Amino acid sequence: MIQLDILAVGDLERGEDGTIIKADSTSVLIRAGNRLIVVDPSTEYMRPAVKTSFRQIGVFPKDVDTVILTHAHSDHTGNLRMYPGARVLIHSGGDTPVPGSETVDGSEFAVCPGVRMVHTPGHCPEHSSVFVDADRHYVIAGDAIPLESNFRRNIPPRINTDPEAALKSIKKIRDYADVGMPGHGFPFMTDR
Repeated sequence: MIQLDILAVGDLERGEDGTIIKADSTSVLIRAGNRLIVVDPSTEYMRPAVKTSFRQIGVFPKDVDTVILTHAHSDHTGNLRMYPGARVLIHSGGDTPVPGSETVDGSEFAVCPGVRMVHTPGHCPEHSSVFVDADRHYVIAGDAIPLESNFRRNIPPRINTDPEAALKSIKKIRDYADVGMPGHGFPFMTDR
């Protein structure tokens, strides 16, 4: 059975003019058989919360075998050094290389049974979300859906490189997910 644990719930604060004041991504641990997979390590600011979550779950960060980056923005990659022995996966196409990472191509990449990276561009070209077959269909969406409101109102992320691709990515997530896990907020039921 596959289990998902929220290591830290991210947030996104904007000023009145819409500029980002603070951004920390949600970080998720997937336990699939003997695999320990972290999706988006988040920022250094969130490190205490991530460490506390690992202690509560009873897992050590050093035992994580894979880190999946939804994309290369620093609010999603800041704690990458917490997992020095992990294989780091990111979809190809980005302008910002992540040292030590492996790029994957194509519309889908199977990480292990029940866990796959699905290319969901729009926020940026390399963006991928993680689709998980557990007790329900979960999507760890990163910034394909930065906030639940993007999903509910069907609007692309405010920061995007291709709004049309972003809307197609939201549809792809909507068609699969029972539970959406946005890049900067709490999980939510999709009412699918």
